[in-house]
Amino acid sequence: MSAVDLLVIAAVALVVGGINSVAGGGSLILFPVLVALGLGTLAANVTNSIAQWPGYIGGVLGFRAEYAGQRARLVRFCLVAVAGGTTGSVLLLTTPSEAFDVVVPVLVLLASLLLAVQPLVTRRLTGAAGAMGLRRDPRWLSVALFLATVYGGYFGGALGVILVGVLGIGLHDLKLANALKSALSTTTATVTLVVFGIWGPVDWTAVAVAAPASLLGGFLGARVARRIPVTPLRVGIVVFGVVVSGYLFARI
Repeated sequence: MSAVDLLVIAAVALVVGGINSVAGGGSLILFPVLVALGLGTLAANVTNSIAQWPGYIGGVLGFRAEYAGQRARLVRFCLVAVAGGTTGSVLLLTTPSEAFDVVVPVLVLLASLLLAVQPLVTRRLTGAAGAMGLRRDPRWLSVALFLATVYGGYFGGALGVILVGVLGIGLHDLKLANALKSALSTTTATVTLVVFGIWGPVDWTAVAVAAPASLLGGFLGARVARRIPVTPLRVGIVVFGVVVSGYLFARI
């Protein structure tokens, strides 16, 4: 990659780290940029996953106040995320790359649509939280988190959106759900870092410039998450994701 390509990756990764903390769906931006710069879809996916890992760390640091009193729950949920992330990442590397090329446009479109309906889900969860109040974690929640993190290990686009929806339904506390989303996304990303770093076709030059930019963007995004309008950002990401999905469909 040229110096200009690396500068583009760093700038995009900075924005993506902030987007992941504020609205989610940032991987829908970095992934197609890597493809446009010449990486294959599988290489772009694993490089994207590793490059965004520091951004998730930044998000966790930004939400650290919300984790008070949640140690047991965090440990339990993170163990589930380790199992799910491992399953998804191994599945990605052990299935033919041609299969990923076929399924990735569908995953990008699905992730974009999930991001689009997030406000509706949030409104419904807010009403349910007020009606039901606090209670123990339902038994199905761990199963749902496992399936979500399998998806996260395999592709990961809009994983944060899925996790917020699942945790919001199960816990009826959106603020806590958003904070736990960052912790579980970080855990899943850590698993993919290990698996893809050892066995995946990673472009380490791209990672070297994107990772620190993603870390800074994730931390800054978490700090300003309550101060910027999320709706225009979400609309832009959704539109971009649908366009990218159409482009990837055309390449099949």
